[in-house]
Amino acid sequence: MTTIRFATEDDLPHLLALLKQSSLPTEDLVDADVAFLVADSDGTMAGVIGLQSFGTDALLRSLAVAADHRGQGLARRLVAELEAAARRRGIDTVYLLTQTAERFFLLQGFEALPRHEAPATLQASAEFRSLCPASAVCMRKRLTRSVA
Repeated sequence: MTTIRFATEDDLPHLLALLKQSSLPTEDLVDADVAFLVADSDGTMAGVIGLQSFGTDALLRSLAVAADHRGQGLARRLVAELEAAARRRGIDTVYLLTQTAERFFLLQGFEALPRHEAPATLQASAEFRSLCPASAVCMRKRLTRSVA
């Protein structure tokens, strides 16, 4: 059974290894204050996704699913859990940069937008400045608030 939970400090080596296997940047993650969710499949890290907050905006960082867990809807589950966590933290809009997963994120309700339209606080992040090339597609999703 696969459960999704917030990462602990003990998860960091496995998390970084999975991101490196997926060719995702890890250079700034330890110092960037990114909250990670991990998909734990019977003690094995099956997937990971990160959320870096900038006030009411956030940057989706580093969605990766281990090769032997792909095709099971785990990436969709991770995105849904990240969005729920973002809502609980008062995030209104989630942004991301991608070189390979534009179609996947479109199917999750994200829209492409010109990179320069992202908030200045996100543009100042390492992800925008140097980690993702200018050719990466910028996307956003406005989150709806649940009425309680």
